Amino acid sequence: MSTLTREDILEELKTKIMSAPPQSPFLGKDIISIKELSREQIITVLNHAKSLKQTPQPELLKHKVMASCFFEPSTRTRLSFETAMTRLGGGVMGFADAGVTSTKKKETLYDSMKIIGQYADVIAMRHPAEGAARRAAEATDKPILNGGDGANQHPTQTLLDLFTIQECQGTLDGLNIALIGDLKYGRTVHSLAQALIHFNPTLSFVAPESLQMPSYICEDLNAHNISYSFYERIEDVMSQADIIYMTRIQGERFPDKMEYERVKDVYVLTKDMLAPAKPSMRIMHPLPRVNELKEEIDPTPHAYYFEQAHNGLYVRQALLGLVLGALHA
Repeated sequence: MSTLTREDILEELKTKIMSAPPQSPFLGKDIISIKELSREQIITVLNHAKSLKQTPQPELLKHKVMASCFFEPSTRTRLSFETAMTRLGGGVMGFADAGVTSTKKKETLYDSMKIIGQYADVIAMRHPAEGAARRAAEATDKPILNGGDGANQHPTQTLLDLFTIQECQGTLDGLNIALIGDLKYGRTVHSLAQALIHFNPTLSFVAPESLQMPSYICEDLNAHNISYSFYERIEDVMSQADIIYMTRIQGERFPDKMEYERVKDVYVLTKDMLAPAKPSMRIMHPLPRVNELKEEIDPTPHAYYFEQAHNGLYVRQALLGLVLGALHA
């Protein structure tokens, strides 16, 4: 019987390593900021979402558990995460009201996430404090999917926005996109503007001066030579836009309530205002809407916000499958 030499063993190990399938860059990955995803990774998520929309996989995450931890009110994000996990065959636990958790007893976010991570395979969370998702990721080795942290980031919303834009326009590249309303506090428009850096858009920021896009977002756009302009009237961007992205004025984020009362009704989109729009233009909104988007627009071919909300299910399914290793990049 021949004896393997040290060189033989090393060569055998090298062969096994070289022949092993590459590990997915998404496996165990926290999805905290859209800036941490490359163009290639974004396209990977969108391709998987498209596949899952066309062909359901009801047992993809069988025996896996998602913790749904929402420290701030949510309808679409929370329910789409929970439905996504359930329709992939996984289980869901969690809460929709931080008041029923030990945070009411002054337990820290770090400690809460440390414990929850021992029960779940993945954690979807929303928190009113900026940076909360990053802090949660420090507490556990389970992947954190950020469903919104204050006015900071909302990467899963951004991915479903990109999926929706690609679906209704046939491409993500070179589009004219108008972001309208609360651009200062709106985490959805912050994340979307940063993600669009990969797709060479022309951006229009329509807001009162007090609610314009923050300078740090504009600095990111400048660094990547992205064209953008500031406007104060919706009418000034209607004829050239491929996408009109409306947002509500978020009263809960205003430190000065008098300022909120002054600007809350500045931008209201009506059916008559759509007359100059391209036939292919589509209107998106992260919802909920208040009065900035009139219901008379709903039956028009331009309205695409309900389809947008529905697409969140497939994008979140794709993310869950990727970070848990059931789908591959």
